[in-house]
Amino acid sequence: MLTSPSPRRPRVVVAGGHSAGHIEPAMNFADALRRLEPTAEITALGTVRGLDTTLVPARGYPLELIPPVPLPRDLNRALLRTPGKLRASVRAAGAVLDRVRAEVVVGFGGYVAMPAYLAARGRGLPIVVHEANARPGVANRLAARITRHVFTASPRVRLPHATAIGIPLRPAITGLDRAALRDAARRRFGLRSDAPVLMVTGGSQGARTINAAVSGAAASLRAAGVQVLHITGPRHAVEVPDGDPPYVAVPYVHEMQYAYAAADFVICRSGAMTCAELAAVGLPAAYVPLPLRGGEQRLNAEPVVAAGGALLVDDADLDPAWIVRTLIPVLTDSDRIAAMSAHASAAGAPDAGDVLARHVLTAVTEQRRCRCGSRRRARWR
Repeated sequence: MLTSPSPRRPRVVVAGGHSAGHIEPAMNFADALRRLEPTAEITALGTVRGLDTTLVPARGYPLELIPPVPLPRDLNRALLRTPGKLRASVRAAGAVLDRVRAEVVVGFGGYVAMPAYLAARGRGLPIVVHEANARPGVANRLAARITRHVFTASPRVRLPHATAIGIPLRPAITGLDRAALRDAARRRFGLRSDAPVLMVTGGSQGARTINAAVSGAAASLRAAGVQVLHITGPRHAVEVPDGDPPYVAVPYVHEMQYAYAAADFVICRSGAMTCAELAAVGLPAAYVPLPLRGGEQRLNAEPVVAAGGALLVDDADLDPAWIVRTLIPVLTDSDRIAAMSAHASAAGAPDAGDVLARHVLTAVTEQRRCRCGSRRRARWR
């Protein structure tokens, strides 16, 4: 176990709020830091506007709320209209940093990141940036210009001073042995052990296009001997006649490691966390990028597609005919699935959380040395 950089406890503020795509890697990093340095004091910054008040306390970390400052994705005139709100949020973030005596700020983007970065800079604190998406937002793009501690999910992410390490993930994912858990996982969902399983998910809220395409091809999937584990999302439902092989539809899965262990192949959106988790566990996929935000999700999927571990299909092209024509031949070819699984696994980065945590502890150590040196020089003047 890594020891503390000094007898004092490292005091770390994590800023990554609003959406699960920002909060989840932030909390996974916090868990990794706590594993490496159990004495670390970790505080999360958040707002009332997103999922912060739900997701952060559930992970056991104290949450400090500051006013939200939604920023445009691009550096344009809209950014110039936010100074007043931003100043208030920076003051609030600074008050938190002072109160918890923060030694480093680790930002993951989102509404709280920019105020945290500016407050940290004003106090001379080290800033560590992690960007999970292929296309960085404004907060991380600006922060990368004022710190050299910049980490990204992929080498394709263009940020100054960036080092690609992957995305921090939960140990339940990074330590998953799919083969060892497969039979138990399939029993958990009422699936057979002797037929391929297609897992279907549109993320936490579901995806109407994916749901309609796969459920519309249910008869063809069943005729090909393919089982389906369909996570529809809590607001969606699909109706599929009973039969064999099973087609199991559930609204939500709380422990995704069991779904991953049960599956041989996945069809899903290509959010950054989804791509990272599937690569970490070696699951091949057909990615259906969300057709919004300038094609950001397509960029998330491209590295594993290029490595041979996934297929890519536009949302507009996905329908039951595509499932029958393109996906079923893959699902029924065990050799191809095995090859794609190996390629997907090679594209993964399961140790990103530990790598980032070690760097943050090093930043704390360096900050303490600088301050001690400054105090010694002051005494000799």
